[in-house]
Amino acid sequence: QVQLVESGGGLVQPGGSLRLSCAASGRIYRINSMGWYRQAPGKQRELVAAIISGGSPNYADSVKGRFTISRDNAKNTVDLQMNSLQPEDTAVYYCNALVKRASYLREDDYWGQGTQVTVSS
Repeated sequence: QVQLVESGGGLVQPGGSLRLSCAASGRIYRINSMGWYRQAPGKQRELVAAIISGGSPNYADSVKGRFTISRDNAKNTVDLQMNSLQPEDTAVYYCNALVKRASYLREDDYWGQGTQVTVSS
């Protein structure tokens, strides 16, 4: 199995910054992509940012220029630096990874437990 453990999150005032981190562990042959999604109350889960192995980061239009995703392939970690946070960024943020557990297995979709980000004065 594969586990994703998130850290970071919390309460911040509008205009502030937070950093989310996620570490993958377990039986990992290769991680094809890692990223962050978020889900606000009453809304569907949406992509925030993701990095495919060997590719460029992909961002939601709403966070471009404010959020930066970074990945450490050697450590199987992905971070999300969030700047200029606004109340509309309030949501539960989930780490996601597409993982092959062996060369002969297909990739599977794994999720972290979620971490709350609240932007409020």
